[in-house]
Amino acid sequence: MVAGKMVAMKKHEIVLLPNEKKKLKAIVSTGQNKAAVIRRAHILLKADEGKTDAEISKMLYVSEQTIRRTRLRYVAEGLQVALEDQPHPKLAPKLNEQQEARLVALTCSAPPAGRARWTLELLQRRLIQDGIVSGIAPETVRLLLKKNKLKPWLVKSWCIPEVTAEFLRKMEHILGLYALPDDLSHPLVCFDEKSIQLLAQTRAVMGCKPGKATRQDHEYKRNGTRNLFMLVAPKRGERAVFVTNHRTKIDFAQVMRYVVDVMYPEAEYINLVMDNLNTHHYHSLVEAFGKQEADRIMSRLRFHFTPTHASWLNMAEVELSVLSGQCLSRRIADDWALRFEIASWENARNERKAQICWKFTTDDARKVFKQYYSTSLES
Repeated sequence: MVAGKMVAMKKHEIVLLPNEKKKLKAIVSTGQNKAAVIRRAHILLKADEGKTDAEISKMLYVSEQTIRRTRLRYVAEGLQVALEDQPHPKLAPKLNEQQEARLVALTCSAPPAGRARWTLELLQRRLIQDGIVSGIAPETVRLLLKKNKLKPWLVKSWCIPEVTAEFLRKMEHILGLYALPDDLSHPLVCFDEKSIQLLAQTRAVMGCKPGKATRQDHEYKRNGTRNLFMLVAPKRGERAVFVTNHRTKIDFAQVMRYVVDVMYPEAEYINLVMDNLNTHHYHSLVEAFGKQEADRIMSRLRFHFTPTHASWLNMAEVELSVLSGQCLSRRIADDWALRFEIASWENARNERKAQICWKFTTDDARKVFKQYYSTSLES
């Protein structure tokens, strides 16, 4: 065995050229290279001195296998290759193309009865039960789902409109209003509404401390609901929020009178953008105030309805989202607290004249919905 080892040593004997030895000494002395490169340089220098693998292993605390591999790479491919990190061999895929296709199809199918969605463990078990594979780890399933950009746990919701000629006309009409310059004689106001629950704490909240977040009890007490009416003049940086017990025709009519008599009493008429709910109608004003007063209010209002399933066109929805994120994303116990908090938010935002920067134009809409436009509509 000793003789065989000596033969192996001679077979891979290291004899460095002067320039190679100079380069290796520079590597180990400067310390500016990777630790692995410096270690290989030490191995080659010691081997050039005639040291055996066992001796080098004891001196450098490196395995004899690493030393033999470095010797072999130097003899076979030269100094540069012996110093460089070698790429790891690619592992064979855990599933072949057919098996991977079966996994993708399974992930895109309905989950088993009693489960809301596919999980890694469910997919793993089903692959084995169906005989697609004899065994597979959940981590392998995860990596294959990532490779194929599949997220069975993710569900996105949206309201798909029926894009008709009427939808496109209404959309362009609203976008045309948004493109007009600000005009105090004909101000633009967007209107929307939202319900909110009143939730009271059942135990005192524990405030945040360094290293600890604010903590509250999971339980809460329901104190009913309230309705919020949002009025926002997006180009003027003005808004008004009304808190009501209900969302009725009478409540709607009261808000419309506020727009006419309080917000813009000097305007010739007000352009009012809103969705087409059953209460958003002239008849609500008649029922609340009588025909004469309803006619007076309506003479100074111009209703502009967003298309069906296109509430995203209403900038009041944007403002409600800001209100929810900045003020309402917590438990508010009672009516008084809700009114106080909303009034504080409203006053601060009005003082800053915070505006909505609307960037979706008619040209953008025609690009997004280009497949729905007909020649007659564009003419």
